Amino acid sequence: MKGFILSFRSEFYKTRKTMAFWSAVLLPLTLTLLIFIGFFTHSDQLASRPGMALWLNFAGAILGVMGILLLPMLIIFIAYSVNNIEHKAETWKTLFSLPIPKISIYAAKYAYAFFLVVLCLALFLLFTLGFGNLLSIVKPALKFNEYNIAGFLSQIYLKLFFSALGVLSIQFLLSLLFRDFLKPMGIGFIATVAGIIAANVGWQYAYLIPYSHAIMTVKSIHQANEGKHAAMPQLTVDLFTKDIVVSLVVAAGVFLLGYFIVLKKSVK
Repeated sequence: MKGFILSFRSEFYKTRKTMAFWSAVLLPLTLTLLIFIGFFTHSDQLASRPGMALWLNFAGAILGVMGILLLPMLIIFIAYSVNNIEHKAETWKTLFSLPIPKISIYAAKYAYAFFLVVLCLALFLLFTLGFGNLLSIVKPALKFNEYNIAGFLSQIYLKLFFSALGVLSIQFLLSLLFRDFLKPMGIGFIATVAGIIAANVGWQYAYLIPYSHAIMTVKSIHQANEGKHAAMPQLTVDLFTKDIVVSLVVAAGVFLLGYFIVLKKSVK
């Protein structure tokens, strides 16, 4: 455990000033701020909507942009950046010569990429709730304060996190195998587009494609939107759907595969 903590801390110090870290922070802030400005400037047109509808529109606008394309591409970038530090400096042999178990080094790198994804999604949740409530203060006509969406939105982002794990493991493995940026980025981008198409056309086996899981999760908020005019609306999210199960299985399987690759890599 001590070796893992040391390795994780090292990853933080190596990447804290890189775009991988700051994109996980600035992307949620920038996107939610832009949507906030849009709602603020069009408040007159939105004033007649009830609180639940406003929250679903506000959160849905953010999720529609982030969950479908930005999150998968951010994961691809994060996974590459964590391992590119060693590729670029050619320090893999030096890293594995340290008196730290190889599993600790590998797990710490994966855990740090994992942490950046958690950080990004947590900030999306916090900024969404924060800016939504701020709108009800600066624009009282927007009745965001009439409905508490925190529980439902937390479930959405938790499911989105689960849906991202399969892609994270795959891209993390690709970043181990390839030194250059174009191969993992190209493969990830093509797979993301394929996943979006498969999910949008309603292909029955789309759930088997990890890159389609984010958009399948985002669709759940649109399904909830259908019942927003109910007298006593109750929004819930089915967390462990078959696409999430596939994502978790793929994440675990590819993580183990990556570790065996690291073992062979370390003895070269």
